[in-house]
Amino acid sequence: MCRSLPKYALIFLLLALSGLIFVLRNIHTVESWNCHTITSLYQLQSRIQSSFIPVNLPTFYHNRTFCAHLGQKPSPEDELEERYLLDSIAWPGPSPPSTPTALRFTSDPVHSLFAILPTKKGREWHVGDQLEVLVQMHDFQGRPKRYGGDFLVGRLHSPELGAGVAGEVLDHKNGFYSALFPLLWVGSAQVEITLVHSSEAVAVLQRLREERPDRVFFKSLFRLGYLSETTVCNMCLPPDQQPLCNYTDLYTGEPWYCYKPKMLSCDTRINHAKGGYLKHLITNKEALLFQSGVNIKVHIHASGPDRINVLPQRKVEIESSSIKPEPLKLASSGYYYEDTWRPLSGVTMRQFNQSSAIVQCLKNKVINMYGDSTVRQWFEYLIAFVPELKEFNLHSPKNVGPFMAVDSTHNILLKYRCHGPPIRFTTVLSSEMRYISNELDGLSGGPNTVVVLSIWAHFSTFPVEAYIRRLRHIRRAIIRLLERAPGTLVVIRSANLQALDQEVSLYNSDWFSLQLDKVLRAMFKEMDVLLMDAWQMTLAHHLPHALHPPPAIVKNMIDMLMSYICPAKKKI
Repeated sequence: MCRSLPKYALIFLLLALSGLIFVLRNIHTVESWNCHTITSLYQLQSRIQSSFIPVNLPTFYHNRTFCAHLGQKPSPEDELEERYLLDSIAWPGPSPPSTPTALRFTSDPVHSLFAILPTKKGREWHVGDQLEVLVQMHDFQGRPKRYGGDFLVGRLHSPELGAGVAGEVLDHKNGFYSALFPLLWVGSAQVEITLVHSSEAVAVLQRLREERPDRVFFKSLFRLGYLSETTVCNMCLPPDQQPLCNYTDLYTGEPWYCYKPKMLSCDTRINHAKGGYLKHLITNKEALLFQSGVNIKVHIHASGPDRINVLPQRKVEIESSSIKPEPLKLASSGYYYEDTWRPLSGVTMRQFNQSSAIVQCLKNKVINMYGDSTVRQWFEYLIAFVPELKEFNLHSPKNVGPFMAVDSTHNILLKYRCHGPPIRFTTVLSSEMRYISNELDGLSGGPNTVVVLSIWAHFSTFPVEAYIRRLRHIRRAIIRLLERAPGTLVVIRSANLQALDQEVSLYNSDWFSLQLDKVLRAMFKEMDVLLMDAWQMTLAHHLPHALHPPPAIVKNMIDMLMSYICPAKKKI
């Protein structure tokens, strides 16, 4: 008899849960219940619903156009630009094999080598020259690779001088790569070549980006009175699985959907939050391609010397033919020297080592920051470094915003607001979800208005077409802003490198960021906006990569921003 008790207990528990669900569905009829009872039922209901969210995730179809063609149909001109942009970031390498490649046939940084190539005049380098490094990739068996597609980055640096510059890597598509570096300082310069991902790993990342836009999923809470439900949301949801709530933006046409709650209407949505990350996206064989310390961000060794000594710039002999030295073909935005960023063109870098210098620069200005947490980091730096900027308590959630700081004495207003979905913050009120383009349309602008944008990290799990569409709306809003207020300063922060392991690689790999970064630069290239090259500023620095760069790099970024806002006076 005692052995049968658990069975009856289970039956009674099921009956109790059934009764609870019945009561919750009809909670409007029990208004006479006391507040304590209602609160307890609400908390229990929320816990039950939260536990079921991952189970009810949608089934996505493996179709690369599924996300890309939601929203408004692009014009013929937009489609042409989109094709151009996608072609410009097409990644070299073999077609993804039908079955995963065995690890022993994939790129191995330990067996791979690089060599510094001599110049036309031998092994003598001067400031103004270009250093060329040849990289040959081998597999884990030590055999040379015969195709390209590996993701490599290069850095030339001098720890003694606090100097560093990013290199440009060229894929010869046959297992060989060239890394090109401008020589910008006198003294020692050491080459560092890093394999971020093998070509085989990149093929996996490409497939995930196009086929699994749901690998980061989102959720929203719907509530009416004491009744609440939580459903899954995303930029794209299969419409044939259950009814959808359509939250497509009326002005931009940016799509966003949630599954409709079973008992509540779509207009009872309260908030937006990151739901979580899907697991088990790759096979065990594919997982071997993403091993920290083995084939994720591992340095490649030199076959000979890995450093050179750079001599002062050559004195060009002025002959009758007026021969001039050939300009560097490498596009480098700047370099570090004595741990200070030195831009190569566009603006003279100023040092803002005292808070009073920043206050004088920002006097009578409104600084509007929009985007992800990498620009929120700038807001946090400024209010910590400048005591005159007092943060106004808007009762906003920590790390979410919106935030505002004021210096009433010097008439400075500093604001931050996160960009619209997809945003992976913890919880954001639906009423606070704003698209950047709509916010820009609400600005008056003018010579005392600064706009700072950073939008990249939260788009890494979606097809590139979705990012292109978002940037296109922002670009149009910037054009409208500059037309009505030509003196407005617009600064756009690029993507940066970050620390990677297997899990981070599948969602936020530097390869995803690099692709988005190239698109961003191309789309704003011909516009009257300024670029903060966070990619090169993090690649060229000696500190480890991080999603939120360390203070030393942020300080250089802020100095660069202030130099844009308050450029050095030209000498007469």
